[in-house]
Amino acid sequence: MVGLKEIKNSFLHLLFPHVCAGCGSDIISEESALCMRCLVEMPETNFHIHANNPIEKIFWGRLPVTNATAQYYFTKESLMQHLMHQFKYKGNKDLGRQLGRLIGDDIQQTNRFKNVDALIPLPLFPAKEKRRGYNQATILCQGIAEVMDLEILENVIIRPQPTETQTKKGRMERWQNIEGKFQLLQPEKIRNKHVLLVDDVITTGATLEACGQELMKVENIKLSIATLCYSSR
Repeated sequence: MVGLKEIKNSFLHLLFPHVCAGCGSDIISEESALCMRCLVEMPETNFHIHANNPIEKIFWGRLPVTNATAQYYFTKESLMQHLMHQFKYKGNKDLGRQLGRLIGDDIQQTNRFKNVDALIPLPLFPAKEKRRGYNQATILCQGIAEVMDLEILENVIIRPQPTETQTKKGRMERWQNIEGKFQLLQPEKIRNKHVLLVDDVITTGATLEACGQELMKVENIKLSIATLCYSSR
């Protein structure tokens, strides 16, 4: 027998359709921003399972990362590019939190990330965050935290200086653009801890490296990295 809750949800769906952020198809459940077909089609990397994966290799000789992963492959004109656009520029924070939960679901199943103590979202320059209305890395952290029951530390490190967009820059240009642009504010909060630095996408790793180098100034810290997407360009 159909319950009152199901009837109410169906009625509300007729008045205010809830559609998939990926393909636009109807979704009855308000708890998901994605339909099952899009969830299945999202190109998982499975890097969280494997040591010495392509994300960890990015930082070899550059940053002493304990473990690193990216959840999905990113390519132009793909489902993931569309989802990233919806999340970052169209204000779909529910989608971002669900993507964060998907990251959390996977990394909590491997011993490689089981000793993480706290999450640190890669900070944005304040004016940029104000224009967008949120930091996408913080939204991802909220989803991960729901699954893994971890503290989110937003003010440990900040990005007080603006930078040019990294999109069309090469590896060296990206590093020159971002070097020295992060500042530790509360090092005592991460002393003797294993922190997971979170961002939406990694390409050359320059931004995460610059932030990570500042974090590594803290005594006895362990640093791991997780991003939503990996773009090999």
